[in-house]
Amino acid sequence: MENLFNEIKGTFEAFARDATLQIGKSNKAAGTRARKASLELEKQLKDFRKQSLDFSKQ
Repeated sequence: MENLFNEIKGTFEAFARDATLQIGKSNKAAGTRARKASLELEKQLKDFRKQSLDFSKQ
């Protein structure tokens, strides 16, 4: 679970960096990367929720 948390953290940092570039400098390529990262975050957060529920049942 700790490994997944670190993956989520890294993906979010990449998302935040690219979203900032899109907003601040109108960088279209950064916007594309941010949208891709948001989809990956969605998957990772769903996995985290499943693992968290399993962990709490132990």
